[in-house]
Amino acid sequence: MVPRVFETPDALREWVGREIGVTDWFTITQEHILRFADVSGDWQWIHLDPERALRESPFRTTIAHGFLTLSLLSRFVRQVYEIRGGVSMTLNYGLNRVRFPAPVRAGSKIRGHVVLQSVNDVSGALEAVLEVTIEAENSRKPCCVAEWVLHYYS
Repeated sequence: MVPRVFETPDALREWVGREIGVTDWFTITQEHILRFADVSGDWQWIHLDPERALRESPFRTTIAHGFLTLSLLSRFVRQVYEIRGGVSMTLNYGLNRVRFPAPVRAGSKIRGHVVLQSVNDVSGALEAVLEVTIEAENSRKPCCVAEWVLHYYS
């Protein structure tokens, strides 16, 4: 997908309360899950052991770590929009709220919906609060809903 282009951070103000865009589908492979386990140190069997997951998990397969899904916010937001100028630095200020209502099964395709909740001036920066909802193909519930706070410095 081609990202929506904003000339400056101030141009975001016109999009408050609106969906900026929806990303392309991205497949979460077992290899992604294994690599994330290696980096994070989270080696729980529900993520890594397909045979045991088939026998013992209510999901009948391995599932991605919630934090793996959350870590894709950067990828998804970058797909949806870019700010062309007037930004010397962007900082991840944090998250106000994160929930994982449904699992991401290994092999699932997921995508993000990005809504701009608010834009405010704060301490020499422009603060944008995004609601990113990540859905899995063929799932009734989203697999992640996160309210992400970014600071754009000029």
